[in-house]
Amino acid sequence: MSSSLTPTPTPRRKLPIGIQNLAKLRQQGCYYVDKSGLAIDLIDSGSYFFLSRPRRFGKSLLVDTFKELFEGNRVLFTGLAAETRWDWQKRHPVIRISFGGGVVQDAAGLLQRIQHNLRTNRSALGLSRPDDIPADDVAGHLSDLIAQAHVRFGQTVVVLVDEYDKPILDNLTRPDVAREMREGLRNLYSVLKEMDANLRFVFLTGVSKFSKVSLFSGLNNLRDVTLDARWSALCGYTDADIDTVFAPELPGLDRDEIRRWYNGYNWLGESVYNPFDVLLLFENREFRPYWFETGTPTFLVDLLAAKHFFTPDLSRVHASLTLLSTFDVEKIAPEALLFQTGYLTLHGVRQPIPGQWVYTLGYPNREVESSLNAALLEGYGVPDRESFDARIRLIELLRTADLPALQALFQAFFASIPHDWYRKNELAGFEGYYASVFYSHFAALGLDIRVEDATHHGRIDMVVLFEGRVFIFEFKVVEQAARGEALRQIRERGYADKYRARGEPIHLIGVEFSKADRNIVGFEVETLAAS
Repeated sequence: MSSSLTPTPTPRRKLPIGIQNLAKLRQQGCYYVDKSGLAIDLIDSGSYFFLSRPRRFGKSLLVDTFKELFEGNRVLFTGLAAETRWDWQKRHPVIRISFGGGVVQDAAGLLQRIQHNLRTNRSALGLSRPDDIPADDVAGHLSDLIAQAHVRFGQTVVVLVDEYDKPILDNLTRPDVAREMREGLRNLYSVLKEMDANLRFVFLTGVSKFSKVSLFSGLNNLRDVTLDARWSALCGYTDADIDTVFAPELPGLDRDEIRRWYNGYNWLGESVYNPFDVLLLFENREFRPYWFETGTPTFLVDLLAAKHFFTPDLSRVHASLTLLSTFDVEKIAPEALLFQTGYLTLHGVRQPIPGQWVYTLGYPNREVESSLNAALLEGYGVPDRESFDARIRLIELLRTADLPALQALFQAFFASIPHDWYRKNELAGFEGYYASVFYSHFAALGLDIRVEDATHHGRIDMVVLFEGRVFIFEFKVVEQAARGEALRQIRERGYADKYRARGEPIHLIGVEFSKADRNIVGFEVETLAAS
């Protein structure tokens, strides 16, 4: 007689939504993706580190993990990688500074926030406040705090700074205030260099990467590990984490769709998911732009519009390491801002000649691509309601390949943009404006789009693959009357040849925009039957 046993399914656990405290997470029996081994690897490799990651990416939990390790709270690491790798007998005093809560609006507010951080740490460490240092000398107070902690505990000190840049980022639309924030923070951080003999480990993290000259002047031993492949997965969830740690949450959800929607963030190593997205997906069981909705990128949209950024380029931006690292109050490159805030991520890197590195950026996933393009449409003067209605109608027209109706849809759409908007904005004179608006409608739907698709005879402006059909678009801007050049170029250069092997209907669409009429004046089509 034989019998078979059905494996007991792994029970579901509490989702750690909004929990940034390791003790709370472990004590409440939440899911936990173990980063303690990577944390120890980083600690073993040096003493001064800087890491930039987008908002809601688990940076605060990582900082808390460092804190619990150095304070020797072994019970929290039971069963984790750190349990057998860490020296639990040696404990270090930890100073943790955070600018994550609230918005600092002026220099006085920054001073109060720093003073509050220092008071909190003094109290936690049981140290007294010196009477001979003026209250507004925050650098002097931090130096004294580090020195006292070293003497009191007999061990070198750990300094952890979370959201180090938030006071600056909160005031980017007010450059004068942002500069005050930068100077106040530079004064604080300058202490870390002179106190080296008292320090065991220093870790600063935030969203942006300000140049060392502007914010970390003199702190030349601070290692930036933002683009170090070894630490690409130090924050965020990997594919393996989703399949193992969160295995009980997967039934009932399309695993490939989870990957398309939320995976794809990369810093030259292993790609990761944004934890915030994944946790809310498992909680609500619906695919939605959870991360994007928590922060409206108004400043970003305005900057892209002001810089006349050609939105189709967002899917394949080429940049140097210098450009990606160039971020300051006086000089904000759109590429750097998009990358550091998480709207673009690294897709590859190459070295065409020794020492010259070219980084290729693109959207990390469907959530960001569709949501950012929808937001950009509003920034480009498109009424939100009309844009939404046009996108819904666009799906129906692509499904039925109703190309005449597609032309009418976009002509009516461009006509809906208020004349007063054109009068007040130079953007309408930007050569790529009309193609950008056209493209963003498709991208906002999260469709399979190929931009500047290379062929043997040139580059196709835009290809859309949708439900067994291929749509090839070429855009031209004319002074007034249509010339038929767009469709002629598709034919003469044989753009369709690349897609004939798919055996699907191919629709060739030449679109011409008139600067004078501010609308589509040419919309020629040709359909090649499936082979």
